[in-house]
Amino acid sequence: MNKLEHLLNKEVANFAVLYTKLHNFHWYVKGPLFFQLHAKFEELYDQVTEIYDEIAERILMIGGKPVATLKGNLELASLQEASGLETKDEMIKSVINDFRQVDAELKEGIKLAEEAEDDVTVDLLTTTRGALQKHIWMLSELLK
Repeated sequence: MNKLEHLLNKEVANFAVLYTKLHNFHWYVKGPLFFQLHAKFEELYDQVTEIYDEIAERILMIGGKPVATLKGNLELASLQEASGLETKDEMIKSVINDFRQVDAELKEGIKLAEEAEDDVTVDLLTTTRGALQKHIWMLSELLK
């Protein structure tokens, strides 16, 4: 497995963890922002599902094999699962931190894709970074 495929697989694993974590937050959020956060977490897990699939399919297109088991996802992911005990503010902070982590990793992936002259992967990762950065900004504003 080359470096680019490994990094892309790590992101498939991260998006699998995010998918589950965002469902956890969607189901367990409480408090005065319940309606807004319940809807936002659903929006985020829907978007994460699309990105998760796009990156996995990109791995297939470049001749690799995407990680496709829960065990494999947890072994590869740099993100941690939710505990189920987070407050609404902790949930928001966790999503921000996870998106920042993935954003930094995608930046490295862009460098690897550029070295491989894989402009399609560069575009996919750049577009994904833009979406994550917008969510980071919006969620950060919510905490002010």
